[in-house]
Amino acid sequence: MFTISVVGQKGGTGKTTTVLGLAVAAANAGHDVAVIDLDPQATAANWKDRRQSENPPVVSAQASRLQPTLDAARNAGVDYAFIDTAGRSDDSALKAARAADLVLIPSRPNIVEVETFPQVNDLLRLAGNPPAFVLLNGIHPTAGKNSIAEVHEGIRDLYGLTVCPVHLCQRSAYAEAMTTGRVPQELDPDGKAGDELKRLFEFVCEFVNMRGNDVEVRGDTATT
Repeated sequence: MFTISVVGQKGGTGKTTTVLGLAVAAANAGHDVAVIDLDPQATAANWKDRRQSENPPVVSAQASRLQPTLDAARNAGVDYAFIDTAGRSDDSALKAARAADLVLIPSRPNIVEVETFPQVNDLLRLAGNPPAFVLLNGIHPTAGKNSIAEVHEGIRDLYGLTVCPVHLCQRSAYAEAMTTGRVPQELDPDGKAGDELKRLFEFVCEFVNMRGNDVEVRGDTATT
C-alpha cells in the first residue's frame, strides 16, 4: 500500500479537493483506494455523504487512530491510501506526514500561504523528512510557463522545498463538483480541471515507480 498525505499549516489551500480528486483518479484507474479524513471539520466525510457512488470509501478518524486505520486498509488490500488533514496546526498533520510515503503540500502562490512554509519544513523534519512536494494551487489559467517557473525557483531557493511539476489552476469546477459529492473529472470528463487531476495522479504513479513500491501501477503515465 502506498500512502499519500496532504498537509499544510493553513486552511483553504485545497487539501480536501486534492485528496478527493486523486482518490477518484486512482479508483478510475482500477486501484483499491481509501480516503482517511483526519480533519475535525470532516469535509471529506461530508462530501462522501453527498456522493451517490460507493467509491472511494471515506473513513473519518482521529489522529490517534491513524495507524490502526491504515493497518485495516492494508489488510483489506488497499493500493492507495489518501490522508486529509486539518487546515490548522495540530497533531493530525504530523501523524499523517510520519505515515506517508509521499507528502503533498497544496498552496496558492501568495504571501499569506507561502509564509507558512517554515512551519511546514519544521513539520517535515519532525516527521523524519518524508518525500514532499509543494502543489501549486489556484494558478491563473493564463499564467505563463516562465512565471510559474519563477515561483518554483523562489520556493526552492527560499524554503528548500521542491514544487510538483503538475499544478492546479483556479477553475470553478473544483468548487462546483464538491457540492454534489463529485470531483471535476466526473463533472466534466473532458474538462481542464479533470485533466489536471489526472496528470497529478500520473505524477504519483511515476513517483511510485521510482521508489520501487509494490503497488501495481495501472494505466498510462504522462510527462508533465
